[in-house]
Amino acid sequence: MPQDDMLALPLDLGGGGMGGMDMGDFAAPAPLGGLDAGGLGGGMGGGALADPAAASGLSGKAKAAIIVRLLLNEGAEIPLEELPDDLQLELTQQMGRMRIVDRDTLNAVAGEFADLLDNIGLHFPNGLAGALTAMEGKISRHTHSRLRREAGVRQFGDPWERLKQLPPEDLAELAEAESTEVAAVLLSKLDTAKAAQMLIHLPGPTARRITYAVSQTANVTPDTVDRIGLSLAAQVESRPDLAFDQTPGQRLGGILTEAAAAKRDEVLTALDEEDEEFAVTVRKAIFTFALIAERMQAMDVPKLIRVLSQPDLVTAIAFATDEEDVATSEFLLKNMSSRMADNIREEVAERGKVKRSEGETAYGLIVSAMRDLATSGEITLKSTDEDEEEDAG
Repeated sequence: MPQDDMLALPLDLGGGGMGGMDMGDFAAPAPLGGLDAGGLGGGMGGGALADPAAASGLSGKAKAAIIVRLLLNEGAEIPLEELPDDLQLELTQQMGRMRIVDRDTLNAVAGEFADLLDNIGLHFPNGLAGALTAMEGKISRHTHSRLRREAGVRQFGDPWERLKQLPPEDLAELAEAESTEVAAVLLSKLDTAKAAQMLIHLPGPTARRITYAVSQTANVTPDTVDRIGLSLAAQVESRPDLAFDQTPGQRLGGILTEAAAAKRDEVLTALDEEDEEFAVTVRKAIFTFALIAERMQAMDVPKLIRVLSQPDLVTAIAFATDEEDVATSEFLLKNMSSRMADNIREEVAERGKVKRSEGETAYGLIVSAMRDLATSGEITLKSTDEDEEEDAG
């Protein structure tokens, strides 16, 4: 076959991209030691021994093209799209230059490739992107973020995959900061469910402008979409690291949820005087026994009941005397089995007055159990925004 003056094509095996090992030149055949290459792929011939000399004149790029062509002929799924663009280009061009490979050469190249695979003892992730994926959760978040920024967005493949992982509120913030046309491309690249969630977090007029602009994206080129993705992903990566995952209001709301009612009311009153807007944010993040009836779905009550001890439930209901607390008690009793509800009512009647410390402890256990179920995704709580919309309606 005609020989080209070809550079070696790195071909990955197994891990990131097409694998975790860069084959480098792949030009010098490994000693085959009588390897029967006919077993590779099932279509290599009837057990003829591969001749190393048959492949000795081929470049690494030619050998890579032969192996890829062989695997594709055998129906193998090869994630070539995960290779860098320049390697995809070189591989395709090389395959376009080649014509016929005789059986001896095919057997020799396949045997060399199989021998190389057989000699692999350990492989590392492909590049910095693969290394960071492997080390995620093992190194500090600060170090992980810094390495991503230093490497640059393009190191990590398709920037749109990074953007699709963002929560919808972050995507909405990005869209608001960009032109309507860029925001329309962003909306178009998202999965339909994520795009719908992003729209929910946008002001009405902004959402309408962006959705209309989608109609103008018919002639946008792939290069333009790629540049927009790189620009948006670069903005995400350039954000400073934050010490806390939650907002100040969420953190304080969680603290006050666990606090005694008297202290919680005292703090909220002080916050109202100092910063009314922040106080509203904190209140939205607070879970109390009285709010269970407002925030919980009726169909989720049995799931909550299953993780509670009946004595704690009896203590909480016996302690509930305020109107809002009583409403929650009735909500829970109404949505559990009638038999259990009757038993609890009997025990409450026998219990009598409950000490404040015991009652608030029982409240805390129930609220904590509800929050754990919500965090794990077993139940979905109504948002405070939904409550406000219902009140407005």
